[in-house]
Amino acid sequence: MAVAATFLAVSTTSAFAQNDPPRNSAAELAIDAAIPFPEPANVPPPTASDFKLDTTATVPPSQAKAPEPAKPLDAAASPATEPAKAAATPPAAAPATAAAPATATAPEPAKDPVKAASSVPAADQPVADRLRDLMATKATKYFDRKAERAAVEKFYTGRDYAPIWTQSGNLTAAAKGVIARLKDAAADGLNPADYPVPDFAAAGSAPDALAEADLKLTESMMDYARQAQSGRMHWSQVSADIQYPEHPVDPNEVLANVTGAKDASAALEGYNPPHKLYKLLKAKLAELRGDRDGAPVIIEDGEPLKYTPARGKNAPEAEAQMSDPRVPKLRAKLGLTENLDDIRYDAKVAAAVRKFQDSVDLKPTGVLDDRTVKALNTPKRDKQIDTIIVNMERWRWLPRDLGAPAIGDAYVILNIPDYTLKVMQHGAQVWTTRVVTGKPGQHATPLLSETMKFITVNPTWNVPPSIIYNEYLPALQQDPTVLDRMGLRLERARDGSIHISQPPGEANALGRIRFNFPNKFLVYQHDTPDKNLFAKEDRAFSHGCMRVQYPDQYASVLLNLTMPGERYTPERIRSMYGSSEIDLKFPTPIPVNITYQTAFVDDAGKLQFRKDVYGRDATMIAILKNSRGKDLENVVAHAQPSYSRPKGPLPNSVNVSDNSFSSGPSGPNFFERLFGGGQPTPPAPVGRPPRRVFTR
Repeated sequence: MAVAATFLAVSTTSAFAQNDPPRNSAAELAIDAAIPFPEPANVPPPTASDFKLDTTATVPPSQAKAPEPAKPLDAAASPATEPAKAAATPPAAAPATAAAPATATAPEPAKDPVKAASSVPAADQPVADRLRDLMATKATKYFDRKAERAAVEKFYTGRDYAPIWTQSGNLTAAAKGVIARLKDAAADGLNPADYPVPDFAAAGSAPDALAEADLKLTESMMDYARQAQSGRMHWSQVSADIQYPEHPVDPNEVLANVTGAKDASAALEGYNPPHKLYKLLKAKLAELRGDRDGAPVIIEDGEPLKYTPARGKNAPEAEAQMSDPRVPKLRAKLGLTENLDDIRYDAKVAAAVRKFQDSVDLKPTGVLDDRTVKALNTPKRDKQIDTIIVNMERWRWLPRDLGAPAIGDAYVILNIPDYTLKVMQHGAQVWTTRVVTGKPGQHATPLLSETMKFITVNPTWNVPPSIIYNEYLPALQQDPTVLDRMGLRLERARDGSIHISQPPGEANALGRIRFNFPNKFLVYQHDTPDKNLFAKEDRAFSHGCMRVQYPDQYASVLLNLTMPGERYTPERIRSMYGSSEIDLKFPTPIPVNITYQTAFVDDAGKLQFRKDVYGRDATMIAILKNSRGKDLENVVAHAQPSYSRPKGPLPNSVNVSDNSFSSGPSGPNFFERLFGGGQPTPPAPVGRPPRRVFTR
């Protein structure tokens, strides 16, 4: 404001000065010299804009410098004979406060911002320009997933849209590695047709073609990484009783990892499952396809071969056996390692033929007939190959880390079709046992990954709602005393729902021990009073829970993994058997992985096949062959089981306990009653044993 006022004063004075008469006296000339005026041609008339406040900077009053007063001039020191020299004092000597406004009245026009120099080599600039246009107009054509599209746009922008896979029109080492991996996708049970490789050679040096090929290869690379890690189909497309934790790829990480790796092929391959059993299946897949040295084994046609046991105690076994020159090839085809050159169709060969027939849905007679020979010589993409591929697909659903690092990567893995459970630590088997799993259909054991948090000795069996509704209530209509005879207690809640339980004891349906890993399917592992079922080869008999053959050993193994200093033994576990519930909590939860492996490689390195007891293989093969599983995000909605307690009328003469329980907000829900935790255990009603909780 001070500058503007000064300018106004000077300008006004200058205007008046132009109309004043000439200065003649020495004093007047001295005053004019002390306060010089700019030339009239350099000072335009003041406008309103000249008086705007200066808001860009503020000078504190303490720092403001007062203008120096004009020094009085001595008339004798300025002789009147030099008026022209005094009046011609250079404008540079004028105060800055007078000069600044004069220049501010003529601002220069704004200039266009200077474009930053491109970091793209000149040879690649036309391709980069075309990539910029394609990403701006057709990005959704190549990348329909929002997260991937955003990651690709960010990656190209960060490199000023320089092509990723070519330099000066030539393929980079990374591009060659990615292309090699995509073309070899079948080795990992994937379909190379799902990851098309653009023809860079045909693109030549045309910027449009090179830009389009660059985006197409990026698209195929992203598809491969996503499906190699998470699968070509989502587990919910197969069944409603599957739930594994999601582990999708990070598209930003994929782009940075693959393009920056020394070996792009290995980096891209690394998105496949790292598990040992997956890699063993991959090797067996190559063998079945004939990818190893040596021609595939073909069994020639011929008369049927049948094994007939020798009759009579002293009859030589060899006389009852048929011989045929095809038998050595048959032994090799079926994986028999003993007596490879023996031409006799003995009991071991017949048993292997019977097992093969069962695996390909032929009647397991053990006779080598025409249908069996044809099945043995089926094309390379036969049922066994399909079975291996869908098993590799299921490995993609499982967590990358199966175990708990704090306890040596320990975990439990249960294979439903093989009816076995294994405890693993440091990559090696610690303990194994037989199990009984759920019946096919509505009682199938679900596939899941959860953590076992504690075990319960002397458990109370809280009957699941599905069993109450589907089995016990209809049974009560026929026989109102059936629950009493089975040792079950029936209670009605205040809201009218029904609860049935069985107190601890030798006859309890859960046996003496329950292994708890809370999950939405309400299943667990437990002991059983029905030990005879473990002797059967097929053991799918339960309502979905898993019965363990040796629960006392299992409990001691798990407790020693989480609390090695306690030195649990099966005898110590059995000493706890009684009528009171005892919870033994794990300091570190143990992961439990329920799997469905119909094809696996055993400890001896032999490829094993198991019956598709739940039909999961057939469903997945159909999805893969019909290409319905290409879009991982196309998740099929399935009806989920209901966990509410059933309500309904009870028949007359049913014995209902007087100890009703609460099912409202203040009481434990069924999930908590089943697995414990969540809320404090309610007071035990009369006749129900108390519960002891051991926390170590």
